[in-house]
Amino acid sequence: MSAFNLTPSDPSAFILNGIPGLEAAHIWISIPFSMFYIISLLGNFMILFLVSKEQTLHKPMFLLLSMLALTDIGGSTCVMPKALCIFWFGFKSITVDGCLTQMFFFNTVAAMHTAVLVIMAFDRYVAICDPLRYATILTNTRIAKLGLLGLIRAVLLVLPEPLLLWRLPFCTNRVIPHTYCEHIAVVKMSCGDTRINRTYGLVISLVIIGIDLTLIGLSYGLIIRAVLRISSKKAHRKALNTCTAHICVMLVTYTTNLFSVLTHRFGQGIADHVHILMANLYLLVPPMLNPIIYGIKTKELREKMGKYTCRM
Repeated sequence: MSAFNLTPSDPSAFILNGIPGLEAAHIWISIPFSMFYIISLLGNFMILFLVSKEQTLHKPMFLLLSMLALTDIGGSTCVMPKALCIFWFGFKSITVDGCLTQMFFFNTVAAMHTAVLVIMAFDRYVAICDPLRYATILTNTRIAKLGLLGLIRAVLLVLPEPLLLWRLPFCTNRVIPHTYCEHIAVVKMSCGDTRINRTYGLVISLVIIGIDLTLIGLSYGLIIRAVLRISSKKAHRKALNTCTAHICVMLVTYTTNLFSVLTHRFGQGIADHVHILMANLYLLVPPMLNPIIYGIKTKELREKMGKYTCRM
Protein backbone atom coordinates (compact mmCIF):
# COMPACT_ATOMS: atom_id res chain seq x y z
CA MET A 1 0.00 0.00 0.00
CA SER A 2 2.80 2.43 0.83
CA ALA A 3 4.35 1.81 -2.59
CA PHE A 4 0.99 2.50 -4.22
CA ASN A 5 0.63 5.75 -2.27
CA LEU A 6 4.06 7.08 -3.10
CA THR A 7 4.56 5.99 -6.69
CA PRO A 8 2.18 6.91 -9.52
CA SER A 9 1.28 4.20 -12.02
CA ASP A 10 1.90 6.82 -14.72
CA PRO A 11 5.49 8.12 -14.38
CA SER A 12 4.39 11.46 -15.86
CA ALA A 13 1.74 11.99 -13.14
CA PHE A 14 2.02 13.97 -9.90
CA ILE A 15 1.54 12.68 -6.38
CA LEU A 16 -0.57 14.79 -4.01
CA ASN A 17 0.84 13.93 -0.62
CA GLY A 18 -2.02 15.35 1.48
CA ILE A 19 -0.89 17.14 4.63
CA PRO A 20 2.86 16.49 5.11
CA GLY A 21 3.81 15.40 8.60
CA LEU A 22 0.23 14.48 9.47
CA GLU A 23 -0.24 11.46 7.18
CA ALA A 24 -1.04 9.22 10.15
CA ALA A 25 -3.88 11.56 11.13
CA HIS A 26 -5.45 11.84 7.66
CA ILE A 27 -8.51 9.81 8.66
CA TRP A 28 -9.13 11.98 11.71
CA ILE A 29 -8.55 15.19 9.75
CA SER A 30 -11.04 14.01 7.14
CA ILE A 31 -13.86 13.97 9.71
CA PRO A 32 -14.12 17.77 10.24
CA PHE A 33 -13.21 18.39 6.59
CA SER A 34 -16.04 16.20 5.30
CA MET A 35 -18.48 17.68 7.84
CA PHE A 36 -17.59 21.24 6.81
CA TYR A 37 -17.92 20.30 3.14
CA ILE A 38 -21.35 18.67 3.60
CA ILE A 39 -22.65 21.63 5.66
CA SER A 40 -21.34 23.97 2.98
CA LEU A 41 -23.10 22.07 0.19
CA LEU A 42 -26.38 21.85 2.11
CA GLY A 43 -26.37 25.56 3.02
CA ASN A 44 -25.46 26.84 -0.43
CA PHE A 45 -27.81 24.50 -2.29
CA MET A 46 -30.57 25.60 0.09
CA ILE A 47 -29.96 29.22 -0.91
CA LEU A 48 -30.02 28.32 -4.61
CA PHE A 49 -33.24 26.34 -4.10
CA LEU A 50 -34.98 29.15 -2.21
CA VAL A 51 -33.99 31.84 -4.71
CA SER A 52 -35.07 29.70 -7.68
CA LYS A 53 -38.42 28.66 -6.14
CA GLU A 54 -39.56 31.93 -4.56
CA GLN A 55 -40.65 34.68 -6.92
CA THR A 56 -40.29 37.29 -4.17
CA LEU A 57 -36.55 36.52 -4.01
CA HIS A 58 -35.97 37.26 -7.67
CA LYS A 59 -34.18 40.49 -6.81
CA PRO A 60 -30.60 41.74 -7.45
CA MET A 61 -29.45 41.08 -3.87
CA PHE A 62 -30.58 37.45 -3.95
CA LEU A 63 -29.24 36.95 -7.47
CA LEU A 64 -25.85 38.05 -6.11
CA LEU A 65 -26.29 35.71 -3.17
CA SER A 66 -26.91 32.86 -5.65
CA MET A 67 -23.70 33.76 -7.49
CA LEU A 68 -21.82 33.70 -4.18
CA ALA A 69 -23.32 30.28 -3.38
CA LEU A 70 -22.26 28.94 -6.80
CA THR A 71 -18.67 30.10 -6.32
CA ASP A 72 -18.64 28.60 -2.82
CA ILE A 73 -19.85 25.25 -4.16
CA GLY A 74 -17.48 25.38 -7.13
CA GLY A 75 -14.39 26.33 -5.13
CA SER A 76 -14.73 23.61 -2.50
CA THR A 77 -15.85 20.97 -5.02
CA CYS A 78 -12.79 21.57 -7.21
CA VAL A 79 -10.62 20.36 -4.33
CA MET A 80 -12.42 18.46 -1.57
CA PRO A 81 -13.47 15.24 -3.39
CA LYS A 82 -9.86 14.59 -4.39
CA ALA A 83 -8.59 15.58 -0.92
CA LEU A 84 -11.02 13.17 0.74
CA CYS A 85 -9.92 10.39 -1.64
CA ILE A 86 -6.35 11.03 -0.45
CA PHE A 87 -7.40 10.93 3.21
CA TRP A 88 -9.69 7.89 2.95
CA PHE A 89 -8.22 5.67 0.23
CA GLY A 90 -4.68 6.93 -0.39
CA PHE A 91 -5.54 7.80 -4.03
CA LYS A 92 -2.73 10.34 -4.39
CA SER A 93 -1.93 10.17 -8.11
CA ILE A 94 -3.16 12.89 -10.47
CA THR A 95 -2.25 13.40 -14.11
CA VAL A 96 -0.49 16.56 -15.22
CA ASP A 97 -3.54 17.51 -17.33
CA GLY A 98 -5.84 16.83 -14.38
CA CYS A 99 -3.62 18.89 -12.09
CA LEU A 100 -3.51 21.90 -14.40
CA THR A 101 -7.27 21.63 -15.04
CA GLN A 102 -7.98 21.59 -11.30
CA MET A 103 -5.70 24.60 -10.83
CA PHE A 104 -7.44 26.56 -13.60
CA PHE A 105 -10.98 25.94 -12.37
CA PHE A 106 -10.13 26.51 -8.71
CA ASN A 107 -8.33 29.82 -9.36
CA THR A 108 -11.03 30.96 -11.79
CA VAL A 109 -13.75 30.32 -9.19
CA ALA A 110 -11.67 32.10 -6.53
CA ALA A 111 -11.27 35.17 -8.78
CA MET A 112 -15.00 35.08 -9.58
CA HIS A 113 -15.79 34.87 -5.86
CA THR A 114 -13.96 38.11 -5.08
CA ALA A 115 -15.62 39.78 -8.10
CA VAL A 116 -19.04 38.87 -6.67
CA LEU A 117 -18.05 40.49 -3.35
CA VAL A 118 -17.21 43.70 -5.26
CA ILE A 119 -20.61 43.70 -6.99
CA MET A 120 -22.30 43.08 -3.63
CA ALA A 121 -20.48 46.10 -2.16
CA PHE A 122 -21.70 48.20 -5.11
CA ASP A 123 -25.22 46.87 -4.50
CA ARG A 124 -25.08 48.05 -0.86
CA TYR A 125 -23.69 51.44 -1.97
CA VAL A 126 -26.58 52.07 -4.36
CA ALA A 127 -29.15 50.77 -1.82
CA ILE A 128 -27.95 53.22 0.86
CA CYS A 129 -26.63 56.19 -1.10
CA ASP A 130 -29.17 56.30 -3.93
CA PRO A 131 -32.18 54.22 -2.77
CA LEU A 132 -34.74 55.96 -4.99
CA ARG A 133 -32.87 54.89 -8.14
CA TYR A 134 -31.90 51.43 -6.87
CA ALA A 135 -34.53 49.59 -8.93
CA THR A 136 -33.47 51.34 -12.14
CA ILE A 137 -29.69 51.17 -11.59
CA LEU A 138 -29.45 47.55 -10.41
CA THR A 139 -31.81 45.41 -12.43
CA ASN A 140 -31.52 41.63 -12.59
CA THR A 141 -30.22 41.92 -16.16
CA ARG A 142 -27.51 44.38 -15.15
CA ILE A 143 -26.44 42.17 -12.23
CA ALA A 144 -26.20 39.19 -14.61
CA LYS A 145 -24.04 41.26 -17.01
CA LEU A 146 -21.75 42.32 -14.16
CA GLY A 147 -21.45 38.69 -13.08
CA LEU A 148 -20.57 37.66 -16.65
CA LEU A 149 -17.96 40.43 -16.79
CA GLY A 150 -16.45 39.14 -13.54
CA LEU A 151 -16.31 35.61 -14.98
CA ILE A 152 -14.61 36.80 -18.19
CA ARG A 153 -12.05 38.74 -16.12
CA ALA A 154 -11.35 35.67 -13.99
CA VAL A 155 -10.83 33.39 -17.01
CA LEU A 156 -8.55 35.85 -18.84
CA LEU A 157 -6.37 36.49 -15.78
CA VAL A 158 -6.12 32.87 -14.61
CA LEU A 159 -5.71 31.08 -17.97
CA PRO A 160 -2.02 32.07 -18.44
CA GLU A 161 -1.06 30.27 -15.19
CA PRO A 162 -1.63 26.68 -16.44
CA LEU A 163 -0.48 27.64 -19.95
CA LEU A 164 2.84 28.96 -18.61
CA LEU A 165 3.26 25.81 -16.51
CA TRP A 166 2.52 23.59 -19.50
CA ARG A 167 5.73 24.72 -21.23
CA LEU A 168 7.97 23.79 -18.27
CA PRO A 169 9.83 20.49 -17.71
CA PHE A 170 9.07 18.73 -14.42
CA CYS A 171 11.57 16.94 -12.22
CA THR A 172 11.55 13.21 -11.54
CA ASN A 173 10.45 13.94 -7.97
CA ARG A 174 6.81 14.78 -8.60
CA VAL A 175 5.49 14.65 -5.05
CA ILE A 176 3.42 17.77 -4.24
CA PRO A 177 3.17 18.34 -0.48
CA HIS A 178 -0.44 19.50 -0.71
CA THR A 179 -4.01 18.24 -0.97
CA TYR A 180 -4.59 19.97 -4.32
CA CYS A 181 -2.67 21.50 -7.22
CA GLU A 182 -1.96 24.91 -5.76
CA HIS A 183 -0.11 27.08 -8.29
CA ILE A 184 3.10 27.79 -6.39
CA ALA A 185 3.31 24.17 -5.17
CA VAL A 186 3.25 22.91 -8.78
CA VAL A 187 5.75 25.58 -9.85
CA LYS A 188 8.21 24.19 -7.30
CA MET A 189 8.06 20.79 -9.08
CA SER A 190 9.65 22.24 -12.20
CA CYS A 191 13.35 21.94 -13.05
CA GLY A 192 13.14 24.86 -15.50
CA ASP A 193 13.22 28.63 -15.11
CA THR A 194 10.12 29.48 -13.09
CA ARG A 195 10.69 33.21 -12.55
CA ILE A 196 7.91 34.19 -14.95
CA ASN A 197 5.49 31.74 -13.33
CA ARG A 198 6.28 32.88 -9.79
CA THR A 199 6.08 36.56 -10.72
CA TYR A 200 2.84 36.20 -12.69
CA GLY A 201 1.17 34.15 -9.95
CA LEU A 202 2.09 36.65 -7.24
CA VAL A 203 1.18 39.71 -9.34
CA ILE A 204 -2.21 38.28 -10.34
CA SER A 205 -3.03 37.38 -6.72
CA LEU A 206 -2.10 40.86 -5.50
CA VAL A 207 -3.78 42.65 -8.44
CA ILE A 208 -7.08 40.80 -8.07
CA ILE A 209 -7.20 41.14 -4.29
CA GLY A 210 -5.77 44.68 -4.36
CA ILE A 211 -8.16 46.06 -6.98
CA ASP A 212 -11.19 44.33 -5.52
CA LEU A 213 -10.41 45.40 -1.94
CA THR A 214 -9.88 48.98 -3.18
CA LEU A 215 -13.27 49.00 -4.91
CA ILE A 216 -14.95 47.48 -1.85
CA GLY A 217 -13.20 50.03 0.41
CA LEU A 218 -14.31 52.87 -1.87
CA SER A 219 -17.92 51.66 -1.78
CA TYR A 220 -17.93 51.44 2.01
CA GLY A 221 -16.17 54.77 2.34
CA LEU A 222 -19.00 56.39 0.38
CA ILE A 223 -21.55 54.44 2.42
CA ILE A 224 -20.06 55.66 5.72
CA ARG A 225 -19.99 59.24 4.44
CA ALA A 226 -23.66 59.01 3.44
CA VAL A 227 -24.63 57.43 6.77
CA LEU A 228 -22.82 60.11 8.78
CA ARG A 229 -24.90 62.77 7.03
CA ILE A 230 -28.07 61.20 8.45
CA SER A 231 -29.02 62.83 11.74
CA SER A 232 -31.12 59.97 13.14
CA LYS A 233 -29.19 57.30 15.07
CA LYS A 234 -31.96 54.83 14.34
CA ALA A 235 -31.46 55.46 10.63
CA HIS A 236 -27.70 54.96 11.15
CA ARG A 237 -28.24 51.54 12.63
CA LYS A 238 -30.78 50.53 10.00
CA ALA A 239 -28.49 51.56 7.14
CA LEU A 240 -25.40 49.85 8.55
CA ASN A 241 -27.38 46.73 9.48
CA THR A 242 -28.01 46.10 5.80
CA CYS A 243 -24.23 45.81 5.32
CA THR A 244 -23.30 43.62 8.28
CA ALA A 245 -23.78 40.28 6.50
CA HIS A 246 -21.61 41.38 3.57
CA ILE A 247 -18.92 42.76 5.91
CA CYS A 248 -18.82 39.47 7.87
CA VAL A 249 -18.50 37.46 4.65
CA MET A 250 -15.67 39.70 3.42
CA LEU A 251 -13.77 39.43 6.70
CA VAL A 252 -14.02 35.63 6.69
CA THR A 253 -13.02 35.37 3.01
CA TYR A 254 -10.16 37.85 2.78
CA THR A 255 -8.61 37.07 6.18
CA THR A 256 -8.21 33.36 5.42
CA ASN A 257 -7.24 34.03 1.78
CA LEU A 258 -4.54 36.60 2.52
CA PHE A 259 -3.09 34.53 5.35
CA SER A 260 -2.96 31.43 3.15
CA VAL A 261 -1.37 33.23 0.16
CA LEU A 262 1.21 35.23 2.12
CA THR A 263 2.32 32.47 4.48
CA HIS A 264 2.69 29.98 1.63
CA ARG A 265 4.98 32.37 -0.25
CA PHE A 266 6.85 34.20 2.52
CA GLY A 267 6.33 32.22 5.74
CA GLN A 268 9.43 30.03 5.55
CA GLY A 269 9.45 29.64 9.33
CA ILE A 270 5.92 28.19 9.41
CA ALA A 271 5.56 24.40 9.30
CA ASP A 272 4.28 22.90 6.02
CA HIS A 273 1.25 21.29 7.64
CA VAL A 274 0.15 24.73 8.92
CA HIS A 275 0.30 26.11 5.35
CA ILE A 276 -1.75 23.21 4.00
CA LEU A 277 -4.32 23.25 6.80
CA MET A 278 -4.86 27.00 6.35
CA ALA A 279 -5.22 26.59 2.58
CA ASN A 280 -7.88 23.91 3.10
CA LEU A 281 -9.69 25.89 5.79
CA TYR A 282 -9.89 28.80 3.32
CA LEU A 283 -11.76 26.42 0.99
CA LEU A 284 -14.11 25.12 3.69
CA VAL A 285 -14.82 27.76 6.33
CA PRO A 286 -16.10 30.70 4.19
CA PRO A 287 -18.41 28.48 2.05
CA MET A 288 -19.78 26.92 5.23
CA LEU A 289 -20.29 30.22 7.08
CA ASN A 290 -21.64 32.37 4.21
CA PRO A 291 -25.11 30.73 4.03
CA ILE A 292 -25.33 30.80 7.83
CA ILE A 293 -24.42 34.50 7.98
CA TYR A 294 -26.91 35.50 5.30
CA GLY A 295 -29.55 33.14 6.70
CA ILE A 296 -29.29 34.84 10.10
CA LYS A 297 -29.03 38.42 8.87
CA THR A 298 -31.55 38.37 5.99
CA LYS A 299 -35.17 38.35 7.14
CA GLU A 300 -36.64 37.23 3.82
CA LEU A 301 -34.32 34.23 3.64
CA ARG A 302 -35.12 33.26 7.23
CA GLU A 303 -38.85 33.37 6.52
CA LYS A 304 -38.62 31.31 3.34
CA MET A 305 -36.29 28.81 4.97
CA GLY A 306 -38.72 28.46 7.88
CA LYS A 307 -41.57 27.94 5.43
CA TYR A 308 -39.90 24.96 3.75
CA THR A 309 -38.49 23.57 6.99
CA CYS A 310 -41.97 23.45 8.54
CA ARG A 311 -43.26 21.44 5.56
CA MET A 312 -40.75 18.64 6.20
